[in-house]
Amino acid sequence: MLVDGHGREVNYLRVSVTERCNFRCQYCMPEKPFSWVPKENLLSFEELFLFIKVAIDEGVNKIRITGGEPTLRHELDKFIKMISNYKDGIDLALTTNGYLLGEGAEALQKAGLKRINISLDTLKKDVAFKITGKDVLVKVIEGIEKSLAVGLKVKINTVPLRGINDGELIELFEYAKAKGCQIRFIEYMENSFAQSSLKGLNEKEILDIIGAKYSFEKIGREGASPAQQYRLDDGYIFGVIDPHKHDFCENCNRIRLTAEGMLIPCLYFEEAMSIKEAVENGDIEKATKVLKKVLKDKPKENRWNDENSETSSRAFYETGG
Repeated sequence: MLVDGHGREVNYLRVSVTERCNFRCQYCMPEKPFSWVPKENLLSFEELFLFIKVAIDEGVNKIRITGGEPTLRHELDKFIKMISNYKDGIDLALTTNGYLLGEGAEALQKAGLKRINISLDTLKKDVAFKITGKDVLVKVIEGIEKSLAVGLKVKINTVPLRGINDGELIELFEYAKAKGCQIRFIEYMENSFAQSSLKGLNEKEILDIIGAKYSFEKIGREGASPAQQYRLDDGYIFGVIDPHKHDFCENCNRIRLTAEGMLIPCLYFEEAMSIKEAVENGDIEKATKVLKKVLKDKPKENRWNDENSETSSRAFYETGG
């Protein structure tokens, strides 16, 4: 079992397989050119898998593949199959913008993927273009439909933005509900790579909008999930992720690995250690030592809170949020 320096069990590894993305979302990296880290700088799937095996052997039982946009990485299904075949019972999930799932969802499901989170911030084509910089909505909806059709469990992630999509929250809520997908509203995470004029809605504002039409009760967090969950009278459950409060951190069970081999203990801190040399040399003992050191130094809380909100300089497209 892996335990950090504050006594929290860590059983969840988020693995970014690329920083590349085919969108330029306003809240992530709108000004970044369509370029990417040279392939030779990235760890191979075999090298990433070597560390993943170490993590699983030490107690990790939940793995989420992220990016950038992870479906841009060639043969992602083969990487997922490597993990799925290593040990039964691993909760294997993916976070994606959904654009390429129309063609790829079935292969990912057959490889062993169980769950998928898909970003959907609007149901209007012009708003989708404004947020992402591309005409994407039709293909994202197609990706959601295909993922459901092949049997993947789908959650919808929505970032409410003032003056952009805040008038659509009920429509997005009802779309997800009709599809049998849980929707999670994610408070906009201020970061130095985002469009500087963006303003998000906080949890209370989001709940007020939903509450104007629906009655619900708070049921709290499920385990170490970052989402506060709420249940309608008919049993439908939705969530709100609010990273600005420290109770977001109390049961944190996560660490993150970037495609270049940086092991990150907390999304909102710059501190990280590299496993690149260890895995390139097949040095499992050294990789394990780095893992234990990162866990020992994992901070107790993030730097964001309601009284003193800070802008993160972390590039979320490198860490997958």
